[in-house]
Amino acid sequence: MNIDGHTELIAHIGYPTHSFKSPLIYNPYFEKEGINALVVPMGCQAEHYPAFLKSVFQLTNIRGALITMPHKVTTVDLLDLVSPTVKVAGACNAVKLDAQGRLVGDMFDGAGFVRGVQRKGFELNGKRAMVIGTGGVGSAIAASLAAEKIKAISLFDIETAACEALAQRLVNEYPHIQVKTGSNDPDGHDLVVNATPMGMNEGDPLPLDVSRLAPETFVGEVVMRTEMTAFLQAAQKRGCRTQVGSDMLFEQIPAYLEYFGLQTTTAEVLRNLARLV
Repeated sequence: MNIDGHTELIAHIGYPTHSFKSPLIYNPYFEKEGINALVVPMGCQAEHYPAFLKSVFQLTNIRGALITMPHKVTTVDLLDLVSPTVKVAGACNAVKLDAQGRLVGDMFDGAGFVRGVQRKGFELNGKRAMVIGTGGVGSAIAASLAAEKIKAISLFDIETAACEALAQRLVNEYPHIQVKTGSNDPDGHDLVVNATPMGMNEGDPLPLDVSRLAPETFVGEVVMRTEMTAFLQAAQKRGCRTQVGSDMLFEQIPAYLEYFGLQTTTAEVLRNLARLV
């Protein structure tokens, strides 16, 4: 790749000590396809971030920015326009300039999960979903599920205030969706998502009573450290179809590429080209 002033940059902005994996996924793909673009990791302290984000978009060859923790929440109030998904999730991880020169943002953590489920043949329209864990990832998944015209969603978290706040944001943006809180009973749900670290290893407490899972329920996980978690293994024994956490990472990248107006691809291509250690 000929890297020069014409190379379009995607800034990956996170905390200085953050481990930046995205260049090891995006850049091999750009190189193979001859796309004159590059993902560049940029570490930034929280107190400097608001000014830094605006300065990044003064670059003449900036295509967009990927935002990681701890800046996803802060980003929302720094933008001129945000998507409904950002409003529900309360966080943003993709920023670009629109045709009017405005800073606009969207959230794709949940999109990766949703795309993975859909590509496995699971139709979300009209379904009942449950999300266990309403932190950053759980909120993003709930937001993306709501955008896919699900019928109802149940939320559960031991942090009840955060759970109720997410429920209210969902009601505000998607008043036609039935939103319930306060129970982690998966009975009657078509899709169940574990957005907590529970059930990662053998012997860990599980996020819900697996015996209440119907065999036709689709079960998803967000943990990436362990591919087949104890929770997913238990769900598979019940006959459930499952989705591993790493699928969410690779499935969201085509959504980012589309958002930034770059040539897109598939999760399989990205997995094969990635230079992750």
